[in-house]
Amino acid sequence: MNIQAPLIIDIEGHALTAQDKKRLKNPLTGGIILFGRNWQSRAQLTALCAEIKAVRKDLLICVDHEGGRVQRFRTDGFTHLPAMRRLGEMWSQDGKGLEGEGVLKACQAATAVGYVLAAELRACGVDFSFTPVLDLDYGESSVIGDRSFHRDPRHVSLLANSLMHGLRRAGMGNCGKHFPGHGYVKADSHVDMPIDKRSLKTILKDDAKPYEWLTNELTAVMPAHVIYPKIDSQPAGFSATWIQTILREQLEFTGAVFSDDLSMAGARVLDGQAISFTQGALAALQAGCDMALLCNQSLKGSKVIDEVLDGLAEAQVKGWWQPDEISEARRLALLPSSPALAWDDLVRSVNYQQALACLP
Repeated sequence: MNIQAPLIIDIEGHALTAQDKKRLKNPLTGGIILFGRNWQSRAQLTALCAEIKAVRKDLLICVDHEGGRVQRFRTDGFTHLPAMRRLGEMWSQDGKGLEGEGVLKACQAATAVGYVLAAELRACGVDFSFTPVLDLDYGESSVIGDRSFHRDPRHVSLLANSLMHGLRRAGMGNCGKHFPGHGYVKADSHVDMPIDKRSLKTILKDDAKPYEWLTNELTAVMPAHVIYPKIDSQPAGFSATWIQTILREQLEFTGAVFSDDLSMAGARVLDGQAISFTQGALAALQAGCDMALLCNQSLKGSKVIDEVLDGLAEAQVKGWWQPDEISEARRLALLPSSPALAWDDLVRSVNYQQALACLP
């Protein structure tokens, strides 16, 4: 009997098809990631999430919903959340007030963003968002850009901690990304294989600092599809050195680890050779990821999801990968443990109104 459900998959439309339900019932499927194409209205999203939970209550319903340009649901009452850079800009804006007032206002706003983000998603049935971005803003990366809070890891850590406090108030976990840092490289791992040639010492004292400082607050981490050749020849998401030795042992992180999307260009090559989606999923799991994220493979009749599910099952039988009870416990720990407020109750609540008033 399978004891781990490591694959996070997607669906094509606004409701589940028979094929979707079959894939979600597979014991190797642990959750679903939603996109803008799965959105029509709050009522539709709520019905879709209920339909997913009717298939299996333990499925983790996820979304990339950070604010700024990465926000999947934007209409029908959803608040337009600021990009994280806006919070970083508030940091030094003391105005005519006391010194440090900008810091306090920025942290207050970050908490409000986290609360509104999580409370609105949970009111529609979404369990989890892949946020916050902990990458530093070097001003070079177009794919990170204003998704980053700041260049200074101290600012990033405090603002991220405040945002995560807001998420927790609404009953949602968090996911720091992209470990150990994607902000330094110019290349976009969605379409390229970024290479960061800096030393481990440099990365640990700067880019990875938020992970060290927030290790007890993070519930999940997502490694970058970036190669750091002075540390390992494999991308961080396929590297036991980064995930097991550095993240788990050195930084003492005990939460869940998600691979980044296995369909990205940075996840399609290993040791200079093109790899299949199944090989990518196995590489991530063997390196120490608890869950493998496979996006945009339900489109146009693609059979990739079925091939990966079959490939993981075969790998388990052949002993190439073994399910892990601890990994499964980490996945289940990300499910909300408290009931969510219904939308109408949420928008009338004092906490929500106060949070809206604090948004920049």
